[in-house]
Amino acid sequence: MPMEILLFGLLAVLVVFMFVNGRKRQKQMKAEQEEKATKTVPGVKVLMQGGIYGTIVAYDHDDLDSPALVEIAPGTVIEVHSQAILRIVEPKDAIVAEADDSVVVVDDAPLDDAPAIETTEETRRRLERDADDK
Repeated sequence: MPMEILLFGLLAVLVVFMFVNGRKRQKQMKAEQEEKATKTVPGVKVLMQGGIYGTIVAYDHDDLDSPALVEIAPGTVIEVHSQAILRIVEPKDAIVAEADDSVVVVDDAPLDDAPAIETTEETRRRLERDADDK
């Protein structure tokens, strides 16, 4: 008899733990989704679930069933489901690479012959110009 009470007590503790842990994870996921939705604005660089990088052209925060427009190359805009956007890509100032037990810092500045990276405002202006030309 005392063994059965102990087992039921242990089962009750496990059920309560599962319930509390599940609610905590659910709140954490909701907070992450809200943060991603507020950061997803036109001109922001994103990584999609297929591993494709792109720049947001249009995104509707209210209607998540409507497709988001993502520019994957200059002039190439695709429609993707809003949940296909995995995360926002934060720009990095420097790339650190390790070689032979020493740390080498490589500056992220563009080379003379490399194309310059557009700012968010430049991307918006270019997309508006392209839309006006059509």
